[in-house]
Amino acid sequence: MRHFHAWRWPAVVLAAGVLAGAAPADWRSLDSENTLVVETSRGRIVVEMRPDLAPQAVARVKRLAREGTYDGLLFHRVIDGFVAQTGNPNNRDGGASTHPDLAPEFTARLRPEAIAQVRRASDGVEGFLGATPVAAEADAVAARRPDGTFRVWGAYCPGVVGMGRQAAEDSANSEIFFMRDAARRLDRAYTVWGVAVVGLDVIRSLAVGEPPSAPDRMIRVRVAADLPETERPRIEVLSPGGGAFGGLVAQARGKGGADFTVCDVTLPVRDGR
Repeated sequence: MRHFHAWRWPAVVLAAGVLAGAAPADWRSLDSENTLVVETSRGRIVVEMRPDLAPQAVARVKRLAREGTYDGLLFHRVIDGFVAQTGNPNNRDGGASTHPDLAPEFTARLRPEAIAQVRRASDGVEGFLGATPVAAEADAVAARRPDGTFRVWGAYCPGVVGMGRQAAEDSANSEIFFMRDAARRLDRAYTVWGVAVVGLDVIRSLAVGEPPSAPDRMIRVRVAADLPETERPRIEVLSPGGGAFGGLVAQARGKGGADFTVCDVTLPVRDGR
C-alpha cells in the first residue's frame, strides 16, 4: 500500500478528503535524469530539476554533481526566513568552478498549456511547471504571438532552488541556493532551476549564519540516474491538472482569500514503491 508522506512545507494543511479520492493517474514519477539527490549533514534533499525552465543551469548542476565538485561543500550563508547558500568550492561568497559563467535564464518561453495555472489576473498568471511554482505573462500575450508562447519565470516560494551570482547578471557559475521561505522579490533576478520536492524540513534545519559558526554541508550530491537502481528515491508527486490537484488548489485559495498566491500551494509527494 502506498502512503502519503509528510515531505512538504506547511503552507497549507491538507484536509483528509483532498487526497483520499486521488486516482493513480493523479500521481507521477520523477525523471531520474532530472532528479538531484543531495545528502546533507542534516538529511536528504531531493530536487526536481527543470531543464525546460533553465537548461544551462540544470546542465551545469548535473555536470558539477557528476564531477564531484559539490561533495563536502559547506552551506556557507544561511539566513533564517530567506535562503541557504552553498556550491562554492572555496566555501564562501565569490567562489566559482573552473567552468565559464552562465548567461542568465531568468525567463523562458513556453506555451500556456505547459503551465498548470492556479491564479489568473489581468497582468499575468501563476501555476506549476511540474512541481516548480512559476509565474507568467497573461494568456492574452501568448494569443498575440505567432508561436503562441509567453514568458515564464520561477516563483521564489519555499523549497525553490536558484543559481547564485555576483552583481553581474551573467555571473552564475556553481553556487546554488535553497529557499527557506518565500521571497518573490527574487523573481526574474536569479535563475530558478527546480524545487526541493523532499527536504524543506532539512533546508530549514541548517545552521544559520554568514557564515554559520558550525556550518552544515552537502556530503554527497548525485543525479538520481547515476545511482544504483536500489538507491534511487522512489517518489511520486501529485500531478497538476488532476482532480486531486484541483481540490488542493481550491482549499488553498479558500484559505488564502484575496492574498492567495502560488506559494500557498504545495504539491504533496508519496512513497512510490
